[in-house]
Amino acid sequence: MKKEYVVGSRLPENLVRDLEMIENLEQTDRSTTVRKLLYSAVGEWKRDHFARQYAAGKMSLARAAEEVGASLWEMMDYVRQQKLPTQYDADDLKKDLDAVLARRRG
Repeated sequence: MKKEYVVGSRLPENLVRDLEMIENLEQTDRSTTVRKLLYSAVGEWKRDHFARQYAAGKMSLARAAEEVGASLWEMMDYVRQQKLPTQYDADDLKKDLDAVLARRRG
């Protein structure tokens, strides 16, 4: 069984109204709605954070993709869409492809 924790937060009235609107439109309860939105926001934050770590030369693109839980190609596309500088050469491509292949084997 998955371990779950209760997390509480004070929210402004306008945000609660937006949550209620989403709950009504999707016919879900508050907990489901907040969990769904939180997963989405955390995923977006991780993509942005690790893409910027890669752009700053602090990690490889393969490592950034792994941290995000995305494929190498998805991460490359995200970096390109965000117009972040790339730190990539032929050696990096070989290392990343080797890492992807090693994960598929293991």
